[in-house]
Amino acid sequence: MHVHIRPTAPNDVTALPAIERAAAGRFRDDPALAWLAGGEVITAEQHLGYVERGHSWLALANDRPVGFILTEAHASSRFIVELSVELAWQGKGIGRQLIARAADHARKAGLASLTLTTFRDVAWNAPFYARLGFEYVTELTPELRQKREEETAHGLAFESRCAMRLPLN
Repeated sequence: MHVHIRPTAPNDVTALPAIERAAAGRFRDDPALAWLAGGEVITAEQHLGYVERGHSWLALANDRPVGFILTEAHASSRFIVELSVELAWQGKGIGRQLIARAADHARKAGLASLTLTTFRDVAWNAPFYARLGFEYVTELTPELRQKREEETAHGLAFESRCAMRLPLN
């Protein structure tokens, strides 16, 4: 298996919603979160905005799109909006490679960290990021506070989520 990470091109965006949907299928195993498997995904049009801002990277396995990462700029960090790897390709290091690419991009931009919000107790969420060196954030920046409020407004229980930070020094 050959995996290649590159910036997402405009003609790639039509494949990304299906990758996110496939990745979300993993939530079917958790009765409390199974509804996420059929929830909304980021549209191709929305993906295009991330591509145009240079905040989207694509993972290709044997030249086929299997994962992506989207980020956005915050004051001192690059925020991970979405990391999705097709269910069949999870556990092969592709997510780690995508995070490494986003971290390199953030370092080159002079940013201090990568940040994200995620499920606190879902094995492939906070525990996965903790293994990669992400730390739990107890004092939220205004941007992270806004993200947590948006999540709650969209039906995600506040206590089930957390914010995390990966220092880039």
